[in-house]
Amino acid sequence: MIIAVDRALPYWNEAFSGLGKVRPFAGNELRPETLRDADALIVRTITPVNADLLEGSAVRFVGAASAGMDHADHDYLRRKGIYFCRAAGCNADAVSEYVIAALYAVAARNDWTPSEKSLAVIGVGHVGSRVARKARALGMEVLLCDPPLGDATGDDKYQPFEHVIGADILTFHTPLTDDGPYPTRHMLNRGVIDRLSQKQFLINASRGGVFDGRALLDALRGKRILGAILDVWEGEPEIDYQLLELADIGTPHIAGSTLDGKIRAVTLIRDQLCEFSGIDLPLNTDGFYPPVRRIRARQAASPRETISQALREAYDIEKDDAALRKLASLPENLRGKNFEQLRAAHFLRQEFPHYTVELDESVRGLSDIFTGIGFKAAAV
Repeated sequence: MIIAVDRALPYWNEAFSGLGKVRPFAGNELRPETLRDADALIVRTITPVNADLLEGSAVRFVGAASAGMDHADHDYLRRKGIYFCRAAGCNADAVSEYVIAALYAVAARNDWTPSEKSLAVIGVGHVGSRVARKARALGMEVLLCDPPLGDATGDDKYQPFEHVIGADILTFHTPLTDDGPYPTRHMLNRGVIDRLSQKQFLINASRGGVFDGRALLDALRGKRILGAILDVWEGEPEIDYQLLELADIGTPHIAGSTLDGKIRAVTLIRDQLCEFSGIDLPLNTDGFYPPVRRIRARQAASPRETISQALREAYDIEKDDAALRKLASLPENLRGKNFEQLRAAHFLRQEFPHYTVELDESVRGLSDIFTGIGFKAAAV
C-alpha cells in the first residue's frame, strides 16, 4: 500500500510507515502526478481534495487529519467510491484553551475580569462544549446556543440565537454551512451587529465565513462594539489586514494547532486507515509527548493577574498575534503565501494538561479554577 502523507503532520513516519510505503509531500504543493499510484491520501485542511487532484488516481482512502472537512468535495468522493474520514474533535481542547488565553489577554489590557462577564457559546459541539465548561470554571455566566442540537435533544438549555446575543461576549464554534434550516455563513452579519452594543465582544475561532468580515470591519471602525478576537478569516490566506489592524487579537488560523491535537488527529486517521485496510497494528504514542512542565503561580495584584501570568507561561497568545501583524508590512502579493507559511511553521504548543501549576498558600484558593480550565495543580 502506498500512503501519501502531508509531511507537516507530526510523527507522520512513525504513524504510517508500518502500514505501507509512505510518500511524504508538502501540503500546498501536492500535484495529481504524486497520487497516480497511491492507495491512501492523508491531508490537512490546506489541501483541496477534489477531482482536479484525484481524477485518474488509485486513491481509495482519504483521511483529513483535522476537524474541518469543507476542503473536500464530498459529492465527488461519494461518486468515485472513495472513503473519506476526518479527525472530528481532535482540536477541541486546543481551541477551548485558545479562547481562555485570548479572553485573559484582552481582560488584562482592558482591566476587566472574565468572571464578571456573561458568555454566549454559539455552537456547542466538540469545541463549544469545552469552552462552556472552562468558562463556568472561571465563574462566568454561560449561555448556550445550538439550534440543531436543541432540535435533536429537545433540551431547552440550548437557546435560540436571538435569546443569547445580549451576552457580554459571543464566541462562535459552528461549522460553515450554506443550506439546511440553520445556515451559518455570515451568521454574524450587519443585522446582528446592529442589535449589539458598545459593551459587547466577539470571538471567532470556527470558520472565517461565519462572520461577514466587511460588516465587522465597519462595526469596529465605528466603535459600535467593544472589540473582537479573530483566529479565522474570510478569503484565507488572502485576509483583510484592515480588519486585523482593528481586531484586539488576530491569529493565523492556529487556535487548534497543538502538539496534542495533531497527534490525536494523526492517530485517529491511522486507526481508520487500519480498519479500512484490515490491518491490526496498534500505535504506541507514549514517546511522542515531552515531560510535564511546571508553572509557579505567583501572587499578584488580583486573582485575574495570577491566572493571566500562568496562562502566558503555557501559551503566550500575543506572540501569535504579533507574528500575523508583521505580514501587513509585506507587499500584497506575498501576504497570502506567508500566511500559509506562518500556519505551517507554527510552533505546536502543548495543551494545559501537560502543565502542573504550583500553588503556594497565598494562591491556593485558585486551585479549582486552574484544574477547571485543564491544568494540573499541586500545593507547594
